[in-house]
Amino acid sequence: MLRTPGPEQTALEMVTLEQLVPKDHLLRKIDAVIDFSFIHELATPHYCLDNGRPALDPTLMFKALFLGYLFGIRSERQLVREIEVNVAYRWFLRLKLTGTVFDASTICANRRRRFDDSNIQQEIFDTIVEQAVGHGLVPGYVLYTDSTHLKADANKNKFTKETIAKSRADYWEALDKAVEVDRSERGLKPLPAKEREPDTTVTRVSTTDPDSGYMMREGKPEGFFYLDHRTVDGAFNIITDTYTTPANINDSRVYLARLDRQIERFGFEVHAVGLDAGYATIPIAKSLVEREIMGVTGYRRPNPPKPGMMDKSHFIYDPHEDGYMCPNGQFLPYASTNREGYRQYRSDPKQCAKCPLLASCTSARNHKREINRHIWQDARDTTNKNRLTPYGKKIYKRRQETVERSFADAKQLHGHRYARFRSLIRVKGQCLLAAATQNIKKIALEMIKTPKFSPA
Repeated sequence: MLRTPGPEQTALEMVTLEQLVPKDHLLRKIDAVIDFSFIHELATPHYCLDNGRPALDPTLMFKALFLGYLFGIRSERQLVREIEVNVAYRWFLRLKLTGTVFDASTICANRRRRFDDSNIQQEIFDTIVEQAVGHGLVPGYVLYTDSTHLKADANKNKFTKETIAKSRADYWEALDKAVEVDRSERGLKPLPAKEREPDTTVTRVSTTDPDSGYMMREGKPEGFFYLDHRTVDGAFNIITDTYTTPANINDSRVYLARLDRQIERFGFEVHAVGLDAGYATIPIAKSLVEREIMGVTGYRRPNPPKPGMMDKSHFIYDPHEDGYMCPNGQFLPYASTNREGYRQYRSDPKQCAKCPLLASCTSARNHKREINRHIWQDARDTTNKNRLTPYGKKIYKRRQETVERSFADAKQLHGHRYARFRSLIRVKGQCLLAAATQNIKKIALEMIKTPKFSPA
């Protein structure tokens, strides 16, 4: 029998927030597993304790920000509206059902005035990682690193062209010493002292957000972006590090410093790392070998020679004789080591002049072919071999299930496609809080498993 609904919403009811939030809600799992009390202690130095109006509780503010990243709410103003009407959000923030919610401008003012020049987002992220370590979710044996781009809040057509210095390579000092030792062992004079100066480049600088970098990569969108360099532990996909740079900074530039930071900060005993081809550089390979870490990197295709010319792969290196054997049987002995760390092996032009392969080997007028081999090439060869071992293949395949999956979830579920703010320091805070939120969610879901339904 069809009945006419009555005005039931006007009936007086006695309810509590505890009753209105489902027992299996994600926020209940997070609240049961994650301890947020540390935030108040971290934020205390940024507040005046004996003067001014009562401030918004920093724990409440950061938990509200976690809600925004957790449910993909990009606008802080929209976040406040959602808190006003969502009883689960109110329950999580310990707000009364009829209580007044703070204004969105309060979050903005606190971020600009208290936390812009602080390291609190990094400290919050690190503490969440430590809680994951405490739960046994981060063994720290195998780490995967990659980067993804976030579109900057900047018009790609509004820019100026400026000449800037490229970031200084952190391995230059070690390379200079290695070159000096190599030349000395071979009876060569040391190279004249010369101060290394970073290369300069002309690049586009945004007039809207000068901290962003102009990205021009094959297969990537063109414009002003930031890069989120992220490391994920291989066990449960807990993010152990995130570091933000302009998009025109190469992935390999910041990798070693961030790896060392994780080892020092969390005490990881890293056995292996999985990296894509962007990290397949000789300095990284050398450093991984020195740290006794198995480096598994993607294949990096060398620059092809001119059409019709033979590349370096046609020459076979003999480590015992320290030289290369050319396809026609001529031996290229060691000649010198240059400042860039390359050993030079040169052919005999008299033999080359009579060689039937001369036209496809060299176009030099003196008929001489030179092969360069980096003094750290053995380390690079080691990482290349690692990728071809059964264990190395498993590690490299796991990249798509770990760090690439982490980025996919961040973009699809947590609003990580766009930079919400302008300036590097604010986008850095965004990336840290987004990564911390993903970790919070992962910890809660791993620690409190939802029982699977099984039919009777």
